[in-house]
Amino acid sequence: MAKFVLAGRADCPYYAKAELLADYLQKNLPDFRIHKITQHPDVWEEWLKDLCKKNRWSHNKSPIVWRELLDRGGKGLLLGGYNEFLEHAQLYYGVTSSMTTELMKSVAQENLGTHIEKELEKESLKGLVNPLQVWITSASSLACYHLIPILTSGEVFGPQMEISINLFDNKHTEEKLISHKQEAEDLASPYLRSVSICTQAEEAFHGAHVIIILDDHVDKEIYSLEDCIRSRAPLCQLYGSLIEKNADNFAKIIVGGKTFVNLKTALLMKYAPTFARNIIAVALGVEGQAKAALARKLKITPSGNISGNNYIDLRKAKVYRYESAIWGPPHYSRPVLSLLFDRDWVNREFVASLKMLTATGRQFGGMLAAHSIATTLKYWCHGSPPGEIVSLGVLSEGQFGIPKGIVFSMPVKFENGTWVVLTDLKNTEISQQVMTRMANDLIQYKDLFTHLMPDDEKDLILSDALDFLDLIPQTGSEKPQSQECTN
Repeated sequence: MAKFVLAGRADCPYYAKAELLADYLQKNLPDFRIHKITQHPDVWEEWLKDLCKKNRWSHNKSPIVWRELLDRGGKGLLLGGYNEFLEHAQLYYGVTSSMTTELMKSVAQENLGTHIEKELEKESLKGLVNPLQVWITSASSLACYHLIPILTSGEVFGPQMEISINLFDNKHTEEKLISHKQEAEDLASPYLRSVSICTQAEEAFHGAHVIIILDDHVDKEIYSLEDCIRSRAPLCQLYGSLIEKNADNFAKIIVGGKTFVNLKTALLMKYAPTFARNIIAVALGVEGQAKAALARKLKITPSGNISGNNYIDLRKAKVYRYESAIWGPPHYSRPVLSLLFDRDWVNREFVASLKMLTATGRQFGGMLAAHSIATTLKYWCHGSPPGEIVSLGVLSEGQFGIPKGIVFSMPVKFENGTWVVLTDLKNTEISQQVMTRMANDLIQYKDLFTHLMPDDEKDLILSDALDFLDLIPQTGSEKPQSQECTN
């Protein structure tokens, strides 16, 4: 089988003559195949230059003809231009071309018109397929910078889904947003339809299918829960009202970050009640930190957020491919607790180190936040791996004895575009004392919010919230003392 590729400038007369000859050969020879490529005159030279550079060829005219080595693989074999193709046809097939110059020029103009029509049709069809609208708040942050390449990789939403990313932040961050936009476009991802910038709150979340809420900027240090509520509530109310007004009816809303994740999630549920079921809190960060700490202790590689007052349950944790006297296939695992003989380290140093990390937000950098959000989104869209237990901050309906109406991190599995709390896990009972302590903290947050934001303050006028957004500077010296995606 002889397969040739004929490429040329759409208005090139010699491409038209070579095309006619190639069509004749393909029609009359059963083992001859031709693949034709035309490029608009405005892009032809650059396209040819890139092609020759990639294949280490030397050619600078239209058309260019090469043979695909189907039986060998690797790069194609350059034949040359029109003259070389004509000589090849005469030598091997005894066929030549007698097309007149006038006909060559006429066909070349027809080719150009056909090429332009096809390109316009392609763009028109492309416009009919609506991309997934992804909105990211506080988009000038480091977490957003790390998140963009993951979202555009095709791994999160799937290789068949194009996305449009909308970067939303206050107007003081516009310069950084432009930089993020340019770098995202430079990725040249086939899954990225467009990147846009939004600094006007009224325009936020229009048609949003996915909304990612990152840590917001603050203009003062946050030392207490009271300060957190006073600083976050206006923005959560603003976001909630805009989501209710502008977002797609089935939008997925995911709250990430390192500080007061549960509280922000609960506030968003309050101010966007229509979407309450579709608002979740990322709870894979501290989980990742816990895995890393255990891996360092066992000298293995971790694979894998939770925040504030939390309880790390290791009874379901497993280790794969652990080098020891007992060895098995890749899917063979052993319980972590059976390999950790230093129980004093587990009960003291391990707990203390995680408590320090979650209390200060240290080491919860942009990379970890981005990975945690992207992984949760991927599971939400395509389902979590079979048998895997995922930590997720959701609104309690009374599972595990947790009071209803608070956002709590629970074990779930993702399937069919939604999540299910795993209430039937065995040997996972946690003492009532621990559960009461963690639940009481979240109830305290809720009660404090009610106390600090009386009815006349809860119903903030939208313009006041917009002023609040505009006044936030680009950078803050936030030093949170606690974070609280409780598990």
